[in-house]
Amino acid sequence: MRRIFTVLAAAVFCGAGAAALAMGGGSTPKSQSTSRPATPEQQARDLYNDGVGYVKKADKADAEAAQAGDARKKDRASRESHDRYAGALDKFQHAVQLDPQRYEAWNYVGYTSRKLGHYDDALAAYDRALALKPGYPDAIEYRGEAYLGVNRLDDAKKAYLDLFAGNRALADRLLTAMKGWVAAQHAAPAGDNAAGVDELDKWIQERTQIAAQTAALTRAGTAAAWR
Repeated sequence: MRRIFTVLAAAVFCGAGAAALAMGGGSTPKSQSTSRPATPEQQARDLYNDGVGYVKKADKADAEAAQAGDARKKDRASRESHDRYAGALDKFQHAVQLDPQRYEAWNYVGYTSRKLGHYDDALAAYDRALALKPGYPDAIEYRGEAYLGVNRLDDAKKAYLDLFAGNRALADRLLTAMKGWVAAQHAAPAGDNAAGVDELDKWIQERTQIAAQTAALTRAGTAAAWR
């Protein structure tokens, strides 16, 4: 009998508590439920992540524009990539305003600026990223591509050699970009820089051969180490 009374009392108590909550009597005090505002660093992180999402979509549209055979599809994809890059640049610029030490965002300020044809702004942003994180390979590779856009060919070569010593994957990416740039220059009417383009083309062929040879040596050394 006593057990039955205890169960009934508990049920009455729970019912009263539920009613109080329904009437607002049991709500959490406002001072406890209100979340703290995000810090500038947190806001910068979120803006950076949003910008990276824009870049991925812009890169995809850029690739579609390059591969499109239909003029209307090419134009549509080009406009989409431009708008995405511009939106990403806005995100990254806002991010570095809130957190000037975020070197990854500076790197992407450079990347999106370069994609929009703003090479001076791109180079300045890459320099800032590398000042914050010396030797940052992504910025070295991107800056190497930007050097091509302003005909700083010797600087592009140096960027490749710096990467070749420490990051073969990015060195290969830059070399591929250099090959593409040379092909585009050869397809265009010959200009004042024709001799420089030919010299770079020869240098690229030499470096391609060296890269293949050293890659073979590296593979052979790795295989020998496992025997």
